[in-house]
Amino acid sequence: MTAQNETAVGSFFKLEILTPQKSAFSGEVESFTAPGTLGSFEILKNHAPFLTTISVGEVKIHEHNGNETLYSTSGGFVEVSHNRVTFLAETIEKRGEIDVERARSAKERAEERLSNKEPGTDIARAQAALARALNRLRVSGK
Repeated sequence: MTAQNETAVGSFFKLEILTPQKSAFSGEVESFTAPGTLGSFEILKNHAPFLTTISVGEVKIHEHNGNETLYSTSGGFVEVSHNRVTFLAETIEKRGEIDVERARSAKERAEERLSNKEPGTDIARAQAALARALNRLRVSGK
């Protein structure tokens, strides 16, 4: 192996994305970008250990083969330790797997709940549903 190949091979770390229902991703990646609750952040090899919360937003992965993959997430927790990143996601959807019609319907329902302001409406819940739907639509590109 040449020095150049050794450098390329050595620039990756292990990423696992897990939800309560499934393993959404497991593999070697070059970078991982996520929407932290205090702002977006990027993880590269040899990142300092830390634990943080994730908010609704876009997750970007640069895989070892050069592919970039986008996901929509509704939040969770990320742990970084010893070139291993574990993302425990509430939900996560790959860009091409987002059900755009379902997201549009969820957006419309949330907007209706917020505009009607009926007694007993859980405003915070409707705002959270709207944020998730808007994010899914943004990540899907629709």
